[in-house]
Amino acid sequence: MERKAKIPFGNFFEQLGQVYDLAIKGFKALFKRPFEKRNFIQQLEEIGVNSLPVVSLTAAFGGLVFGLQTYIALHRYVGPGSEAQGGSIIAVGLCRELIPILVGLMVAGRVGSSMTAEIGTMKITEQIDALMSLGASPVGFLVAPRIIASLIMVPCLTLYGDVISIFGGYAYNVIFMNVNHRLYIQNTLKYFEMGDVSAGLIKALVFGLVISLVGCWQGLGAEGGAEGVGRATTKSVVVASITILILNYFLSQMFELLQVGV
Repeated sequence: MERKAKIPFGNFFEQLGQVYDLAIKGFKALFKRPFEKRNFIQQLEEIGVNSLPVVSLTAAFGGLVFGLQTYIALHRYVGPGSEAQGGSIIAVGLCRELIPILVGLMVAGRVGSSMTAEIGTMKITEQIDALMSLGASPVGFLVAPRIIASLIMVPCLTLYGDVISIFGGYAYNVIFMNVNHRLYIQNTLKYFEMGDVSAGLIKALVFGLVISLVGCWQGLGAEGGAEGVGRATTKSVVVASITILILNYFLSQMFELLQVGV
């Protein structure tokens, strides 16, 4: 028997097509009646409210560490007294890069895995087949509420993380290391712009879409019993996390080119 030649990256593009198809169906389902308000509100709570503790800890210690490293770099390589210049560096770095990535990865690990496990269990136990037999759309019932909830709550969590992390950087420099309070605030306000916050929120919007799509896609494709659900959950977290890191680079490069162009 002749073996079929494998097309390089064929499986990758096939899976990419599946995610794209799910995204199109999910967005179309948002405009169809009835909209699953109960599921939507439940997902807002699951993605947003229940993620506040882990986001708070991540943002607080992320801000502290970033403030620590900025203080050390300025004190060592610029000179004592220059630490007050670090406020703007800390705020811009946190809002444009660090916090959107950390929040995206935390939500992917906590919420993305939960989405996959929940939908995957429904798939294995034939609950999705039961929905279809009752005339309900699995995409409209399960996927659409998760997509719109992620698009709303991940940017909100990122904005919340920005505030917590900036205060963490301020606390380390001003409270712990006795950096001049007035100069620190002045330099932060002088160079920190709303565009830095907007860039991070746009990233969070994209990351939220990635998390919900990958989580739902892996859940709907789960097969092979409990072991299959476990594999799908693991793959969901890995794929979403890697995608977030890759997209972060390209989005950062795009924002830089747009800024240079202006």
